[in-house]
Amino acid sequence: MSLLLLFDLGNTRLKWAAVEQDSLPSERNKKVWAFSGTIDTKLLLSPEHGQELAQYILQTVPQPTAIAICSVASSQAKNNLQNLLTAWSSTSWINLQGDSPFTGLRTQYAKPLSLGADRWAALIGARTLFGGNALVVSAGTASTIDLLGSNGIHYGGWILPGFTLMANSLVDGTAQLQAPKELSASREFGLSSAAAIQNGCMAAQVGALHEAITLAAELHHPIEHIFIDGGNAGLLVEAIHSHPTLKNRPLEVVDRLALRGLWAYLQQNT
Repeated sequence: MSLLLLFDLGNTRLKWAAVEQDSLPSERNKKVWAFSGTIDTKLLLSPEHGQELAQYILQTVPQPTAIAICSVASSQAKNNLQNLLTAWSSTSWINLQGDSPFTGLRTQYAKPLSLGADRWAALIGARTLFGGNALVVSAGTASTIDLLGSNGIHYGGWILPGFTLMANSLVDGTAQLQAPKELSASREFGLSSAAAIQNGCMAAQVGALHEAITLAAELHHPIEHIFIDGGNAGLLVEAIHSHPTLKNRPLEVVDRLALRGLWAYLQQNT
């Protein structure tokens, strides 16, 4: 079985997966990943935990024909990851960056290299799955919203603090507020400081999505589909489903959307 190995190295989590080389990144089959996993990115800075990951991958996954990575984490974390798999030194690594060309897709970013590699990978993944006007949303450490036109042009996007980061910024910048113990998809006005924080952070996320849909329509790219990925995707979807003007929007949660984009990029460049 010929495999491709994919790594999405984020600020918080490392997601990885292996796929069969002759399968297609446009498939929505639940069994699309031959092998997959995720760990805390910080564990890559620990030799002990890094060796555990390497041992697991090397013993579980047959040697791939190619490896692709997109990374927004520290260079140390990325180097550590690559050094863990020196047993596969004969397998080439392909590094996806914001300026990596992909046929049928281009960005209007003034400096494409400054576009986050994970966002570019997710855009490639979304384009592989859908050919219309779409918003590509990541609900992770940071929340990102990108506009992808049916013409294959990325018209830019927004970056805002994710749920937890937004809540913690309030706590760090004030004397008496405390971080909520859990996040909520409630649209209600909070009747405690904790509820006011968690509901306010949710309102900011949903409000940004609503504004993005409005702006896309003004730019003559009315949104036909919304892709959502990230650790807080479920929470955001719950809030969208309870929103009076957003609940009927075509919405799709795609786990590991950036990995799917890496997969498509590998197929186009190997």
